[in-house]
Amino acid sequence: MNFPTQYFKDILLQILAIDSPSGYTEKAVEQLKAYVDELGYENYLTNKGNLVISIPGSGNKTVGISAHVDTLGLVVRGYKSDGTLSFSQVGGAILPTLDGEYCKVYTRWGKVYSGTILCNATASHVYDDASDMKRDAKNMHVKLDEEVKSADDVKNLGILPGDFICYDPKAVITETGFIKSRFLDDKLSVAILLAALKHFKDSGISPAQNVCAVFTTYEEVGHGLSHLPCNVDEFLALDMGCIGDDLTCTEYDVSICSKDSSGPYDYGLTTRLIKLAKDAGLSYAVDIYPQYGSDVSAARRAGYDIKGALIGPGVAASHGMERSHIKAAENAWKLLLLYLT
Repeated sequence: MNFPTQYFKDILLQILAIDSPSGYTEKAVEQLKAYVDELGYENYLTNKGNLVISIPGSGNKTVGISAHVDTLGLVVRGYKSDGTLSFSQVGGAILPTLDGEYCKVYTRWGKVYSGTILCNATASHVYDDASDMKRDAKNMHVKLDEEVKSADDVKNLGILPGDFICYDPKAVITETGFIKSRFLDDKLSVAILLAALKHFKDSGISPAQNVCAVFTTYEEVGHGLSHLPCNVDEFLALDMGCIGDDLTCTEYDVSICSKDSSGPYDYGLTTRLIKLAKDAGLSYAVDIYPQYGSDVSAARRAGYDIKGALIGPGVAASHGMERSHIKAAENAWKLLLLYLT
């Protein structure tokens, strides 16, 4: 199996460049649909905006896989008297990493305004606590690149509470194979899944079973796959692997999660994935994610009777300025194909 490296890189950078926080994913899904249409797979959109793809297999059974295209973000909470914006989080970004980041505010009327996310103690020459003020939503704001000096000035721009504030992913793929960007959770897996679809199309090889693949749009807020659009017995979530204390995963591995905050994943299916990775000589890790939930978690909480498992490329600094490596993507891609074939 030859990993389609250039296709993967091109797709990944294109997807990362499209702002898509949970609840504002339409443009990203349109692009995903264009990729899937080009590959020739049947697909449709659900009411909540998930993209469902049918991949014919050689068996009678159907298995499910997912990756989520929604990301972290912010929304306008209100207007401050000096013409800056307060905000509310969408998902769980590490807010100190956003201090000084450039952003865009998307209005409901089609206008887009640029700005900067800043701590309220903006200058060390002025504020004694500029270095140690807690970076949280209470102590941060968005400064617009507009001549606004009051709340009314901001209102006159057409900016409303609930308008999305999207910050720059700053995506880079280095010559040494490192992938540095925000939102690798989970756009890295989205690109891996698309690379798997391309492999099936180019090679003429079919999966062992029919596959229902879903790109979900509300995973970061907990209900991405709370409705299953297909009748399956087992479902595999493709999402980022965690790196940190007591975990063995690195930026070069495919991670296999045995338990997260929602409880253990299916023992038999997880064991099968471990055996596939081991027998194929993949660089892999088996870990527990203590503060994590997935699309499979959402489906199980919704009451679906499925065997669930979770794999993904190792990603460092999750929900901050994330980093992985092309080797992790390739190992995850190979394990996904081994599972499907």
